[in-house]
Amino acid sequence: MNINVLRLDHRIKRDARITTHVCLTSRAFGASKIYLSGEEDEKLMKNVEELVEHWGGSFKVEYKKNYMNLIDEWKNNGGEVIHLTMYGSQVQNIIGTIRKSSKDKLIVVGGSRVPTKVYKNSNWNVSVTNQPHSEVSSLAVFQHMLMDGNEFDIKFDNAYFEVIPSAKGKKILTKDENVKNEY
Repeated sequence: MNINVLRLDHRIKRDARITTHVCLTSRAFGASKIYLSGEEDEKLMKNVEELVEHWGGSFKVEYKKNYMNLIDEWKNNGGEVIHLTMYGSQVQNIIGTIRKSSKDKLIVVGGSRVPTKVYKNSNWNVSVTNQPHSEVSSLAVFQHMLMDGNEFDIKFDNAYFEVIPSAKGKKILTKDENVKNEY
């Protein structure tokens, strides 16, 4: 199963930090690509690409002006569209069914106000709690449940930096095999 994420309605001046966190969460929790819609933000996209160069993996970021074309294309190619919203079916009640499907997944996270057509064109409208909260937290919880915890074992190939788990201090291994210890 291939996991991609669609971030709706990015606004450069208002959303740069939160959209960056959506990108980072997508990658860290097992997505292979994120599509950004709204205002095209070349600086943000370049920052994400540079992060991938340093921390490894093959995560991609792409701008899509018309997100509905992407949703339609995704479904026409046999994939499933999962819209994260506080108004959907509760994740704990449907994640097993979603996980059983081997179809490629497009996870949609909103911006300001999500149009009704996104709800209607999604295979699943999924709530991670029925309370207002961050799209970053919804995405992290959903991807964690979708991956059944296996995101903790993802290895990112060609990384320049690698964190070595440590109960105290910071240990970072660089590609040239130098270990930096910082406290």
